[in-house]
Amino acid sequence: MNEPLIAATDLSVRSGGTCILDHVSLAVSRREIVTLIGPNGSGKTTLLKAMLGLVGSEGRVTRREGLRIGYVPQQFVRDASLPITVRRFLGLFAPQEAADAALARVAVTAAAERQLTALSGGEMARVLLARAIAGRPDLLVLDEPLAAVDVSGEAALYHLIAEIRDELGCGVLLVSHDLHVVMAQADRVICLNRHVCCEGKAHAVVRDPAFLELFGARAAADLAVYTHHHDHVHSPSGEPVHDG
Repeated sequence: MNEPLIAATDLSVRSGGTCILDHVSLAVSRREIVTLIGPNGSGKTTLLKAMLGLVGSEGRVTRREGLRIGYVPQQFVRDASLPITVRRFLGLFAPQEAADAALARVAVTAAAERQLTALSGGEMARVLLARAIAGRPDLLVLDEPLAAVDVSGEAALYHLIAEIRDELGCGVLLVSHDLHVVMAQADRVICLNRHVCCEGKAHAVVRDPAFLELFGARAAADLAVYTHHHDHVHSPSGEPVHDG
């Protein structure tokens, strides 16, 4: 593995005597997609914020010198009393040429002159992704980027994230609640429940006892089928025919 872009070592977060994160360690390298999964309240968003220095923590976070980070938070509140177009909004964070290029890359140029408050959930998700990539980051940090996206748009947007990873050569650290899409796109999955329960390739994680305890055998069985890669085609009768 390449030198990590960002790494957390024994990271802990406590609030009012409650342990939110307990000695969590993880690292993200260039060109890999690392996805955090876990039940509600497991500390996924807190972990991202602690690694970005947005909340206080114990332990150590190291970042590659000069690291450029693009961040999409879990929630972005659009103020209906503040009129601003998509193009003007992106221009607040990047030179206009870079902002326009980012909008084009995520396929929302047609919405450039619309008011931010008039966008659908899927359009807003793409605009926030455009904001994150406009500065050509080394690391994308995405906290449930598909929370407001309908089912038909989820796979397409995750595929776009993977394409952007390839184009920029960046690392991606994301939180997702959609296990099926996670298993299709992630290079490494980390299952969190205040501590790291298990991690690895998707096909290994779904067989881990800690995953089974959190999500159940039914979820594991469904995901195992979903992540199966065919090495054969089927004959007209339905029988598998192996190539070669």
